[in-house]
Amino acid sequence: MNSSTPDVDVVVIGAGAAGLMCALHAGRRGRSVLVLDHWPTIGERIRISGGGRCNFANRSATAANYLSQNPHFCRSALARYPPSRFIEMLGEHHIGYEERDHGQLFCTRSATDVTRMLMSACEGAGARIVSGCTVAGVTTAGEGTKEEGPRFSIATNIGTFLSRSLVVATGGLAVPKVGATPFGYRLAEQFGLAIVPPKPALVPIALQPELLAQLSPQSGASFTAEAACATPGAPRFLNDVLITHRGLSGPAVLQISSYWQMREYGGGSKGAITLDLLPGVDAAAWLERNRVGTLSLSAALSESLPHRFALAWCGFHGVDKPVNQMTRAELDMTARALNHWSVEPSGTLGFDKAEVTLGGVSTDELSSKTMEANKVPGLYFIGEVVDVTGWLGGYNFQWAWSSGWAAAQAV
Repeated sequence: MNSSTPDVDVVVIGAGAAGLMCALHAGRRGRSVLVLDHWPTIGERIRISGGGRCNFANRSATAANYLSQNPHFCRSALARYPPSRFIEMLGEHHIGYEERDHGQLFCTRSATDVTRMLMSACEGAGARIVSGCTVAGVTTAGEGTKEEGPRFSIATNIGTFLSRSLVVATGGLAVPKVGATPFGYRLAEQFGLAIVPPKPALVPIALQPELLAQLSPQSGASFTAEAACATPGAPRFLNDVLITHRGLSGPAVLQISSYWQMREYGGGSKGAITLDLLPGVDAAAWLERNRVGTLSLSAALSESLPHRFALAWCGFHGVDKPVNQMTRAELDMTARALNHWSVEPSGTLGFDKAEVTLGGVSTDELSSKTMEANKVPGLYFIGEVVDVTGWLGGYNFQWAWSSGWAAAQAV
């Protein structure tokens, strides 16, 4: 494609989940649509998601499963395009899916089924997709209405295109190995829109050197724990924790990492993450029960936790002795530490290891109904580039579908 056919109703920058969703639905409304993406292949984030099976949605997705400076912003889009709508689309294309724990929905065969479905639907709706297309700059082309003429001029390495509406679906900074860039943020700033500083989310945490030295030899060990942090309104997450050679990972840690990252927005220290190593168990009462007999603390804990980890944890806390020989002060300290093990992260493993991005284009700048910029008519932001970040488990794809659909109804 070149600039011989430059004038379209809608240009979408970014051919990921949100961009393709917006393109196909805008095309179905009779709009002429052009999708531009700098990456040579389409839908790479979709392809690698969910272990290659694409955790495409979560059946229970509500606004409570998202983090944002405005936690109510996502309500409208999620209500108007819920998970059931995307499931219907899969059925129309004969793509099988399965439900796993906590309402997570996965393709039964391959994540590429979703990419093919979206690309096929775009083709059927007349939306054109161009990969390997670098956008050099965007300027305003005029003040006309959508019906009267183009508003935006998009200069690329293959020509300049004019559009009445411009949809930015460029994603965040997570997973740079498949093309993540700050392009969307820079474009928003160019048009005077505020950005909530981007941070890695759903990301493993790094540990302070002293604790890491104790735990890193246990790399690969996992256990169930309940993770929490002091960020106001943060829920607790009961799930697996995985020890790595650099810190802690696993679903419980990934989930709480997003809320831990948010603490900095409040201007204070991020503080610690706490792990309940005996979830649902009163550790003080458990210790009292184990004072009968001669079991050491690490041996008793090994009934609930990996033995190697139990040994390391007791060694770090200096309490690996028979429970019946522990002093009252040691019992009280150990009970607190078991139910509220305070772990002070040294940071995260960054965008390379993050699932998604926290922060982005401020929701104060956008219409929650249409995703249009309040002070720039015809300019829309959807998906991960917006300050809406979902939990682990299909919620971020659901935001892509819902926000893409919402914008498509307005462009």
